[in-house]
Amino acid sequence: MGFDAKKFLQTQLVPREETVPVPDMKDFFPEGEKPEWKVRGLTGVELARSNEAVARNKDIAAILEGLISQNNQAKIDSVKQLIGTDDKVPNDIAKRIELFIMGSVEAVDIDIANKICTAFPVEFFEITNKITVLTGQGHVPGKPKPSGETQKSK
Repeated sequence: MGFDAKKFLQTQLVPREETVPVPDMKDFFPEGEKPEWKVRGLTGVELARSNEAVARNKDIAAILEGLISQNNQAKIDSVKQLIGTDDKVPNDIAKRIELFIMGSVEAVDIDIANKICTAFPVEFFEITNKITVLTGQGHVPGKPKPSGETQKSK
C-alpha cells in the first residue's frame, strides 16, 4: 500500500488546535470565562522561523555592537537589554517567544509574550510545549476558519 499523493494534494489541511488551561492567569480573562490559552500547530515555515530566532538574537546583538562601538559598553548593554538581545535572554526563551507569538490563535505581540514568560513562566512553557506537540502531530483534514467576522448584507 503506497502513499496516495493525489488524495493528499486534494485534501484541505488545517493546523490542529487545542486549549491549555492557565488557571493562575484567571484574573486576566473575562469573568465567567475559563482561563484557557488557545494554541495551534505551526507550519514548516513558521517552525523554521522560530528556530531562526536564536541566530537572529545573536545577529542583532553583533550588529548593535558594531553600530555603537565608538560609544561605551554601558550604552551597548542598555540598547541590547532594551530590545531583548542581551545575554540574559537564553536562546531557548528566544525560540519559545517566537513559538508563542505564532502558535497563539488570538493575536499576541512580543510584549505580551515577554510579560507572560516573565510573570507566568510555568504557563509560558506549558503553552509553548503544547504548540510543539501540535506541530509535531501535523495538520488535520478540514476547512480553514474565516479570518474575520462575516459582514451582513444591507
